[in-house]
Amino acid sequence: MVELLTLPWLLLALFIFLAFTTEATTGFGSIVIALSLGALLFPIPELLPILVPLNIVMTSVLSWRHRHAIHWPTLCRMILPLMVVGTLAGYGLRPWLGDQLLKTAFGLLVLWFSSRELWRLWKGITVKPHGKVWSQFWMLMAGMTHGLFASGGPLLVYALSGLALDKQQFRATLILVWLSLNGLLTLVFLLDGSLLPAAPHIAVMIPVVIAAMMLGEWLHRRVNEARFRQAVFVVLWMTGGILAWPG
Repeated sequence: MVELLTLPWLLLALFIFLAFTTEATTGFGSIVIALSLGALLFPIPELLPILVPLNIVMTSVLSWRHRHAIHWPTLCRMILPLMVVGTLAGYGLRPWLGDQLLKTAFGLLVLWFSSRELWRLWKGITVKPHGKVWSQFWMLMAGMTHGLFASGGPLLVYALSGLALDKQQFRATLILVWLSLNGLLTLVFLLDGSLLPAAPHIAVMIPVVIAAMMLGEWLHRRVNEARFRQAVFVVLWMTGGILAWPG
């Protein structure tokens, strides 16, 4: 447990606090941000069995608290069937990819998503809905990135672009998506033997997640979400560039 007091683990706790605050505020971002920053310090396969169960701690509370705002038809008919299939497929691909390739691929994903969102925010571009088939394709791809990196948020947000959900419905529905898929991944980590060694780190980080959840709930009601998201995407853009850089 002494290692948890070293600088890398203290920095990871800070990254988790920032990332989980973001998801509690906007409905997504906890793992993609924590993994982006954490991958600068630790291998991705070492981080996932820590971050995924921590996400369950927060999303279970928020899903119950905001269950009235969940848009069940979107969740059950559109998102979960395709993303569950994609998540299992993505997890199956992980052994075929080395740590460096995982890191680079994840960096490129983060760089693409953050660049797209920053451009859209800067230009004030209105998001247009995708066609049904195109949306389904990107939901399947979102599931695959979730199986690989537990970070299906960027592609799922893209797949749902233009969907007529208000701010509360969008956030509540996405949070339940992550609860469902991360519950599946946590079971897989238990079966493959990577969950139990991560348990001490998970236990230590739970108070960090609780504090982040409380701050995110407060920010969701009071902060300009567009400006908050802009700051997050700038951080993601820089981090994605670092991760994608070969070396």
